[in-house]
Amino acid sequence: MTGDRRNPEASRGELLFAVLGAGSWGTALAMQLMRAGSGVVLWDWDRAHIEAIAEARCNTRHLPDYPLPDGMLIEPDLEKAVRMADEILIVVPSHAFAGLIAQIRPWLKNGQGVSWACKGLEPGTGRFLHEPAQSVFGNERPLAVVTGPSFAKEVAANLPTAVTVAGTDPAYCARIAKALHGAQFRAYTSDDIVGAELGGSVKNVLAVATGMADGMGLGHNARAALITRGLAEMMRLGRAMGASEKTLMGLAGMGDLVLTCTGDLSRNRQLGLALGRGRSVDEAVREIGQVVEGVKTSLEIWRLAGRLGVDMPISEQVYGIIHEGRDPYESLRELLNREQKPEAV
Repeated sequence: MTGDRRNPEASRGELLFAVLGAGSWGTALAMQLMRAGSGVVLWDWDRAHIEAIAEARCNTRHLPDYPLPDGMLIEPDLEKAVRMADEILIVVPSHAFAGLIAQIRPWLKNGQGVSWACKGLEPGTGRFLHEPAQSVFGNERPLAVVTGPSFAKEVAANLPTAVTVAGTDPAYCARIAKALHGAQFRAYTSDDIVGAELGGSVKNVLAVATGMADGMGLGHNARAALITRGLAEMMRLGRAMGASEKTLMGLAGMGDLVLTCTGDLSRNRQLGLALGRGRSVDEAVREIGQVVEGVKTSLEIWRLAGRLGVDMPISEQVYGIIHEGRDPYESLRELLNREQKPEAV
């Protein structure tokens, strides 16, 4: 294990978090936890990557301009990282989430909670991530998701950010929010974990659509229309699943949707831009070089909407473009040719 070489005990703050996943978002959240007064031990599946972080004291792959805080511990052994921690924060791609929580379950302390900052659905089942977590842990542990409009690079740079911590236990949500909350980082709490996860997943699909429109040069009017009608799709799905409309109009819903659809740091928007400019999905993902959650999520949202009978035409077209090879211009034509109807439907 590697920490601050001058003072290994500097890693110990009010709480010690094991941050599991050293991509850009995991690393940025680890930095924020330390700014706010907690200690961190950082782990990643990729041993070469985590050892390179330990050597450079910087995530040179994803956040090369932001050195790690003094005292952050780097641990390549998953069991050691989990056993030494007071709190767990998982920040891996959504497809890896279920396997990771099953792996760490034997090493957790009695009553210890599990939080995550992953945005997506479980591939194949279409379950939001709190559902496999509840399948693994039952009611023995409090659960929480950290979500909202937050680019990793801006959090690493300590720019103003606000997120929501939504979960199954108010006291646990408050503890995680308090650990993240700082002068430049506001963390709110919510008991609507369904709405928080829904917003954080659907927005990735809608960001692909908005990126495509911008890549095709369709203008600001089209962008605003896609964001607004995309929000209507999110709200319809939320109603079908029992999510609170307040959640979907807040940070986890509208806030994250606006950021991801308009900010060029968004990988999902980058994918859409590339598709709108004539690139293939495989080419675009390869050039982005990181997981683009909207690729798998578009399939699961399409399936979920079909099972629940929810009309989500924008999301359906994104699914068709990514998974069935539909032409983006033809998909746009289909959207524009839909029958006229009242807006509030």
